[in-house]
Amino acid sequence: MATVVDLITYPVKGCAGTSVDSTHLTPAGLAHDRSFMVVSVDGVYRTQRRDPRLALVLPTVGADGSRLTLASAEPESGHRALHLDVTTSTPRRDVDLFGATYQGIDQGDEAAAWLTDFLGTPSRLVRVPPEHDRKTDGLTPGTSGYADSSAVHVLSRASLAHLHTRLAERGAPPLAMDRFRPNIVIDSLPEGGRGELAAGWAAEPHAEDRIRRATVGAAELGYTKLAVRCVVTLVDQEAGARGGPEPLRTLAGYRRFSAGGVVFGAKFAVVRPGKLSVGDEVAVEEWGDAET
Repeated sequence: MATVVDLITYPVKGCAGTSVDSTHLTPAGLAHDRSFMVVSVDGVYRTQRRDPRLALVLPTVGADGSRLTLASAEPESGHRALHLDVTTSTPRRDVDLFGATYQGIDQGDEAAAWLTDFLGTPSRLVRVPPEHDRKTDGLTPGTSGYADSSAVHVLSRASLAHLHTRLAERGAPPLAMDRFRPNIVIDSLPEGGRGELAAGWAAEPHAEDRIRRATVGAAELGYTKLAVRCVVTLVDQEAGARGGPEPLRTLAGYRRFSAGGVVFGAKFAVVRPGKLSVGDEVAVEEWGDAET
């Protein structure tokens, strides 16, 4: 049997994630996940691809979404935490996400000044409007906030462990799970209370690639596509800077995707919303062949 061992939400796209013990899975993903986005003054999205210091912004959002805090992972930098009352009533503005135009609600000059100073480039903060109606692609239809694509990214510890083996063969050190920014991390249950992992499907590297439908807690997920990896995986999330050619160099040796790029992890749409908790069983209802 496989279980959820970590749940991570990223309230502000591109910024640091927060692990939670339980949360509600909405149609657009984990509660408040990627519901805010940092943009240029022209409304173009910012991500760690060009602004790796986003990784050092620590956002937390209240349970009802009405309060947002932006803090710095660099306590010596002198950036005090900023506490914001989230607004959903101000006029909408156009924002650009991968060339597609969506709407955003600007969160004001105070947030803009804090992010501009921290990132060293003029920036604004926007929130997904309540009427946001984005359709995501892939095998299972869905929606999401400001995520790159589908609402939920699933990754197994077995896949990361296999990557570590490959890295070691090159003489490279292991990498933290946060390089890949998953929402749901899965693993096998310890067997018989002895601590060894059972030889279930979650002990198989990249088994998440073959899941087509799965029940997790009170929710249900439907597979959309594999997660094609980009240069964000090169960013050391604790340093807020690129750390070298890994893992893309090693992944290119065994995880090339026929449609282009390298893949690691899988994306899912929310078929049925519901509560999720660490320790929930991941029950696969339908399997398929892994895309190649």
